[in-house]
Amino acid sequence: MPPAGFEPAHPAPEAGALSPELRGPQPESSNGPSGSFRAGIAATIVMLPNAMTHTPGSRVLVVDDDPVIVRLLEVNFRLEGFEVDTASRGEEALRQAAASHPDVVVLDVMMPGIDGWEVVKRLRENPTFALTPIVLLSARAQDDDRARGLQLGAVDYVTKPFDPAQLLEVVKRRLATREVS
Repeated sequence: MPPAGFEPAHPAPEAGALSPELRGPQPESSNGPSGSFRAGIAATIVMLPNAMTHTPGSRVLVVDDDPVIVRLLEVNFRLEGFEVDTASRGEEALRQAAASHPDVVVLDVMMPGIDGWEVVKRLRENPTFALTPIVLLSARAQDDDRARGLQLGAVDYVTKPFDPAQLLEVVKRRLATREVS
């Protein structure tokens, strides 16, 4: 029994407890799955002091039907000074975009109901969002999926599994490009 006021340490979940999207590329390790899991967790929430800057308080809308991915991105964007709105379905994303006017949208493609393709199309049809950068985030990694996303009006296409630090860099770069033009 631990001393009063102290909680026993909880063991880390097994590497298999995270979805493949969150595990990302796994380095080969002689430590077995738990060693690579700890390395993955250490790199999950990052701060990028040398990354391209953005206007403090820039608003990002994160849309994904996986609540773990939404929370991961929400935490990382907030650590970088972003205001964050979230949605888990396409219909909700369209309502949230209309209400909050995000500076950038990070959008999953495969979602129930209105998918990410249709959300991009509808946002681009609305003059309010004609210049809003949309970054697609998807497990669909085929060249024609990328081409379709860019053709519909996305400015970037990031595939799952993804590195949160790289996604933050993509978003910051797109915001910087938008602010210059």
